[in-house]
This record gives sequence, C-alpha cells and structure tokens, in this order.
Amino acid sequence: MALTALIIYLVWALPAFGLRSWVQWRRTGDAGFRGAGLARGSLQWWARILFVAALVVGAAGPVAALAGLPPLPGTDHPLVQAAGTVLALLGVVATLAAQTSMGTSWRIGVEESETTALVTSGAFALARNPIFSAMIATAAGLAAMVPNPVSLAALVLAVVSIELQVRAVEEPYLQRVHGAAYRAYAARVGRFAPGIGRLR
Repeated sequence: MALTALIIYLVWALPAFGLRSWVQWRRTGDAGFRGAGLARGSLQWWARILFVAALVVGAAGPVAALAGLPPLPGTDHPLVQAAGTVLALLGVVATLAAQTSMGTSWRIGVEESETTALVTSGAFALARNPIFSAMIATAAGLAAMVPNPVSLAALVLAVVSIELQVRAVEEPYLQRVHGAAYRAYAARVGRFAPGIGRLR
C-alpha cells in the first residue's frame, strides 16, 4: 500500500505543480508562481513555508512506510486503506479539474499589486477554494492509506497551511481587489465545501 500511496502522490504532485505551470506558461508566458521575495515572517511567508513542508512530509510518509515505519496502532485496516485510496484518487482528479476551471487566472500565491478575473464558474461554483479542498482530500486519502505519524503530520501541515493561506492571505486580497462582487460570491458559495463557510 505504501508504494501505491507514493505513486498516487507523484501522479498528483507532478501534474498539479509542474505540468500546470508549464501549461500556464505556454498559454500566457507566465508560469503562475507568485510570492517571490515574500517578507520574512509575513502571513503569506508562513503559509508558503508550511505548505512546502506539507509537500515534503507528504512524500516522506509513504517513503517512511516503505522503510519500515509501522502504522499507528489500530489504524492499519484494509477498509480504511481502500477508502483512503478512493479518496486520494478522487482528490487527484478534483485537483486537476479545479485547476482547469481557473483558466489563465491560475496562480500559486498572491501578488498584491496584481488583478485577475474573479472565477466563479466550474468547480468554483461549488466552493470558493476547490483546488485546496481537493488537495486536503488527497492528503487525507494518503494518510488513510499509510496511517503512520509522518503521513498524519503531512495532513495536519496541509490543513494548517491552507487555512492560513485562504483566511489570512487570499480572502482579504480578493475582498480588496473585487470588493462587492467577491462578497456577493462568498455569501452564496462555501469556502471549501458547498454551503459551508459562506461569508455573512
């Protein structure tokens, strides 16, 4: 199961970051990465550090299992692993579908001086942050497949970094840039899931 988890992780990470950046560059001449030179200690800097840590630790979970790290007691159950596999695969597909929904507005990070179109269609009609929702689902699925302390730490890091990025960086930025249009969108569409986390 650990090898399967590692393969799913790589199948998710390489297209989600490398291939998507290449597609963005081919379409626009810009790879879509933002946040170079972030102020050390800023909220976006911390969100970026924690997210990169989640990516590294996420790969380390299956590797640690392959090296012999046992699962946590009571967590190594075939049904849990099967459910985790399905969730991880759905997360991979959902990540790529949500990225496609962004079109040329796709970015990693926020550039305060930049204005892009407010995307509210496709996956973004279901949740305001469907890419992050799918990434959390992928991390949760991988943790269920390989339920050792490293994989669970990766899940926690992913959730914390995404919550910080969304609540402290992206939502304030979108409210500043798009004003009433974003507030109206956020009032009818949930943050990570349909109907949950709508702005009042």
